[in-house]
Amino acid sequence: MQLVIVESPAKAKTIEKYLGKDFRVLASYGHVRDLPPKDGSVRPDEDFAMDWELYRDKQSRFKEIADAAKKADRLVLATDPDREGEAISWHVRELLAKRKALPAKVDRVTFNAITKPAVTEAMGRPRELDSDLIDAYLARRALDYLYGFTLSPVLWRRLPGAKSAGRVQSVALRLIVDREREIEAFRPQEYWSVVARLEQDGTEFDARLVRYDGAKLDKLSLGDEGAAQAAKSAVEQGRFTVEEIETRPLTRNPAPPFTTSTLQQEAARKLGFSASHTMRLAQSLYEAGAITYMRTDGVQMDGGAISACRKAIADRYDGHYLPEKPRHYSTKAKNAQEAHEAIRPTDFSRDRAGSGDEAKLYDLVFKRAMASQMAPARLERTTVTLREGTGRHELRATGQVVKFPGFFAVYQEGLDDRDSDDDDGLLPVMNKGDSPVKKGVEANQHFTQPPPRFSEASLVKRLEELGIGRPSTYASTIQTLRDRAYVRMEKNRFFAEESGRLLTAFLERFFDRYVAYDFTAGMEDELDEVSGGREEWKTLLNQFWRDFKPKTEEVMERKPSEVTEALDEFLSDFLFPPREDGKDPRTCPLCEQEGREGGRLALRGGRYGAFVACANYPECKYTRRFAQPGADGEAAAEDGILGQHPETGEEILRKTGRFGPYVQMGEGKEAKRASIPKDLPDFDLEWAVKLLSLPRIVGKHPETGEDIEASIGRYGPYLRHDGKYAKLASTRDVFDTGMNAAVALLAEAAQRGGRGRAKAEPIKTLGAHPTSGGEIRVMPGRYGPYVTDGTTNATIPKDVKPEDVTEAQAIELIDARAAKGPAKKKTRKKAPAKKATAKKSTGRKSTGKKGSAAKKEEAAGS
Repeated sequence: MQLVIVESPAKAKTIEKYLGKDFRVLASYGHVRDLPPKDGSVRPDEDFAMDWELYRDKQSRFKEIADAAKKADRLVLATDPDREGEAISWHVRELLAKRKALPAKVDRVTFNAITKPAVTEAMGRPRELDSDLIDAYLARRALDYLYGFTLSPVLWRRLPGAKSAGRVQSVALRLIVDREREIEAFRPQEYWSVVARLEQDGTEFDARLVRYDGAKLDKLSLGDEGAAQAAKSAVEQGRFTVEEIETRPLTRNPAPPFTTSTLQQEAARKLGFSASHTMRLAQSLYEAGAITYMRTDGVQMDGGAISACRKAIADRYDGHYLPEKPRHYSTKAKNAQEAHEAIRPTDFSRDRAGSGDEAKLYDLVFKRAMASQMAPARLERTTVTLREGTGRHELRATGQVVKFPGFFAVYQEGLDDRDSDDDDGLLPVMNKGDSPVKKGVEANQHFTQPPPRFSEASLVKRLEELGIGRPSTYASTIQTLRDRAYVRMEKNRFFAEESGRLLTAFLERFFDRYVAYDFTAGMEDELDEVSGGREEWKTLLNQFWRDFKPKTEEVMERKPSEVTEALDEFLSDFLFPPREDGKDPRTCPLCEQEGREGGRLALRGGRYGAFVACANYPECKYTRRFAQPGADGEAAAEDGILGQHPETGEEILRKTGRFGPYVQMGEGKEAKRASIPKDLPDFDLEWAVKLLSLPRIVGKHPETGEDIEASIGRYGPYLRHDGKYAKLASTRDVFDTGMNAAVALLAEAAQRGGRGRAKAEPIKTLGAHPTSGGEIRVMPGRYGPYVTDGTTNATIPKDVKPEDVTEAQAIELIDARAAKGPAKKKTRKKAPAKKATAKKSTGRKSTGKKGSAAKKEEAAGS
């Protein structure tokens, strides 16, 4: 009997069908062991010795593998064809050898697609385990462990509120924070454009002013309204005739088939999928045999696949869509490893696979791969130049037409941020000397725009361009940033949270080398050197540890107050930007208002994170959250009186509490309070009045006659009707949503089931439970985070962070909860009747008072 080991049970079932009765195929269910999450798992002082621990949930499964291996004549390690797959095979071999269950013959096989030809061909070409790939895995795993387990304790002790740092994770966070800084530093610049609306033979088109008063205009030439109006007047008064017509052909070639990163980017752009969701779907399609392996840097396709693709094109389209020669691609990405093919369908005659989101992703993969072998698209671009009689003013109109669609018939690549003033529409036929009719002239105001915040697609693209991390790890890296609440997503864009911003500042100030883009990319280069057998992995680790360990010890020796002072200086420009009145931006506004001297603001560290406070504390209790919205310059969002309520005349105060800024009207128990949402950068008295008026009654539901309420709760803005809820997208929607939209949103929420709230997203998804088979998820709950396998829910202990729960811990919690049986309903026991005791006569008359008041009187009189 021959034993074959793969990662997943789905893959095992498929391959077993291909191989026949002499083979038994078992799944390892991913990695079987890892470094224990505790100090000492990697020991640099012992030549980087590493301890490995079999996952608790894998013990019964690995026993099955070991039992089967004892009966096998040959072991075939057929895990995925990458560094991680090689590592899993190595772990399996090492564990079997340790248990004295290793067959005499051990082979390693890899295949790029789970199809019968690919699998049977691979089985005929076995090889040894690749020691260089294994060394690269060991180096990467040890690096990440040493970075995280050495630096994170420094953060916990010197930066309150910080959760963790990672070799790639922290650099990805820095990219997001740096972009936030660019946006804040950006100062918009006004500019104007002048556009004439012209008509020729009944067809209207736009022509832009490109030369004015003999000078060529660039984007910012018309910098104010006065100049724009003068230019507009010149165009209105002039008579423009066609002087030049230039028509030139354009050719656009198709993009290559997908790699891991380009698949993540395009799925984010076109389908709105997160990187982690895309990879889960791709994994399912791969295991089902629909697509080739989805973790790859290569853009090339196998010769047989190219032939099959060209045949599919010829069957679907006429001969013009098929180029004479096949296209061959090579990657330009930094650190690319082209050991595998690009991501493509395994069968080009199959244009559909899977269902739901899987089907959408397969369609994307299929069309991209097919388009890559199709003829280029041919376009024609026409530019018409019109001049005024004196020749001092010039208009230009552009148009574009597709002469032959080529690969456009199947697929066009998406763009992250389109910024073009070109008009790609059609122009009417014109000849030199024509004078189109002028229908109107507009002067339009514009402002230069800051660089856009990263989307998942553009962040993945930037990481790949810089050579940071590996494409196969981008999904988990991005998910970690979200799980740690270092960033948030709004309208599919990353915003840096204050905790992420503070962490980045700390790392830049004290560990600048280790969050530098070139250092992290250089580390990837060295790891590639190890995987290529050109560098020894322990030499790489030694070079890293020699400088990193002393640096962490140096920072740990600093007092927390010293760290805060250094961050205060490092972040000075951000926390205390210049004031318009020229005064010291660190001046405390409360001390200034009340005439106190010495009121100077500085960064402070607290139990719940960093904040800005006054040096006159405790006399002055002014505080401001770190990165508080609007807290810059003279218009700082400071505590104080916002104004008076327009109807009642009561004062409305702005305050800052433990959970952030809020507004208050009134005092004591009767006071009304409302938190200030983060999506209101233009917060003022009008918004304060609106928030304090909540909940808002939208109207009565047309079916039930019950009120529909709009308000803001613990989980954000919502609609409520008859005990059911629907989520709203923003704070503004609470006040803008009308009856029709509210009824529709409530109906959609009801169709989703439950109380109408959007289904909670898992904090973390782990493997399948070994007994129930259900997917283990870490979930947020009303009473705290918990783990579930779909059947049993188990509360996570308070001293364990939900994002740090391992699969083994989750299984232990679920099994322990299941062993207790169903929760018993609590029944109140009646209190035992107190026995009457004879009271000693005090010679006093009874006051008729009971309880503590009576006791106090007795004590006073004794």
